[in-house]
Amino acid sequence: DVQLQASGGGLVQAGGSLRLSCGTSGLTLSNDAITWFRRAPGKEREGVSCIRFRNTSRHYAESAQGRFAIYRDKDTVYLEMNNLKPEDTAIYYCAARDWRCDLNVRSINSYPYWGQGTLVTVSS
Repeated sequence: DVQLQASGGGLVQAGGSLRLSCGTSGLTLSNDAITWFRRAPGKEREGVSCIRFRNTSRHYAESAQGRFAIYRDKDTVYLEMNNLKPEDTAIYYCAARDWRCDLNVRSINSYPYWGQGTLVTVSS
């Protein structure tokens, strides 16, 4: 059974950094694409970054490009977030699906496995 555990959120000032963690267990070749999503109040869910667990190909949303870095270490996928802005404030979730990284695919039903959210608050 696949399980995801997201953590690492918190309160940080603009310009600061946070590292989110997505602990994983039970991943197989059929569900090894891990995507970080976020949902800000009053906004739609946004795909932020994705990594293929086995070949480590990486994908970033334009809003994350150059500031965020996704990587894995053993069974954990990290999202390193630098130069944070108030507009990065959101609940961040990690999710797993087959082998495809596509940040434009955002529906809950497209991802069989979700971690609980972790809140990131960036103060100005």
